[in-house]
Amino acid sequence: MIPPRRYGVLLPHFGRHAGRRRLVEAARAIEGLGFDSVWVRDHVVYRPYGFEDPDPTHLDAFVVLAAIASVTERVVLGTGALIPQRHPVHLANVIASLDRIAGPGRLLIGIGLGAWQHEFDALGMGELDRKALFREQVMVLRALWTGRPIDHDGTHYRFTAVEQHPAPAGHVPIWACGATLSAAQRAVELCDGWLPRMPTNDLRRRVTKLRGMALAAGRDVPEVGALPFVVAARTTDLARRQIPDRFLHALYDEANRRWMPPAGGSFRAPDDLDGTLLYGDAEQVVAGVTRLHEAGASHIVFDLRLQFEDLHDVLGLVAERILPRLRGL
Repeated sequence: MIPPRRYGVLLPHFGRHAGRRRLVEAARAIEGLGFDSVWVRDHVVYRPYGFEDPDPTHLDAFVVLAAIASVTERVVLGTGALIPQRHPVHLANVIASLDRIAGPGRLLIGIGLGAWQHEFDALGMGELDRKALFREQVMVLRALWTGRPIDHDGTHYRFTAVEQHPAPAGHVPIWACGATLSAAQRAVELCDGWLPRMPTNDLRRRVTKLRGMALAAGRDVPEVGALPFVVAARTTDLARRQIPDRFLHALYDEANRRWMPPAGGSFRAPDDLDGTLLYGDAEQVVAGVTRLHEAGASHIVFDLRLQFEDLHDVLGLVAERILPRLRGL
């Protein structure tokens, strides 16, 4: 079955714009303007990347989603991505409780491995195998959400006769986050979906591999999402002026290390980053999102962090000029 095309927005719950009023207003606007989902990041000891707002404020993912659940009715609440740092018995209860607060069918739990060693070190988990943590946590979550007493004797967690209530009202989808081939493999083996951020050309090839892995394993093909940085404006020149050079150079450095070179031989212009970065007027953003759809992604999450200061206006622009064209494709 072909999944429906859906469109979400990353919430401003980190950096200098993080605060209750802005979050509530943004969430209500996102729902009212017809978007399908809202998303949060996850950090315990947050240190902004060099290209980000240097303010180290970071509001907890679950506190934010619980607040948003209380002021919305329809939008899906997504995590992109939880880091496997919580004990899975606690995590299972937090997610099931959020499911009850939000209402059934509103959660989409993305889990990744995390990029920063200092967070695991701070929690005394620095030497643990994150891939093994991911697998074991997903197994424990699924088991506890049945509502039956569970015994577990794993590598990192051991417990006997643990029974949790409430159980989620329905199936809670779990997505593997991350752009590596091993993240795609985890999506096939353990999850319902896969959420990377990567250039469109690389995404197309990796989705082909994802489908091949699912076929070989006799499993359903996971749904695929994409999490591009998006800068939308009335004109392309206005959009380009809102992208700091330090941000572009950080993306170029990462892309040149990780991805297949573009036609020019290396990543050195904004257009080379297509799929990781979408920018421009409505026509250009629609074209970029369409290319992600054609590469295999159905759920597109607009990461508007470069425009958090003008988020209300940008959401209006996307809802007025971009979403209707995408819905009509």
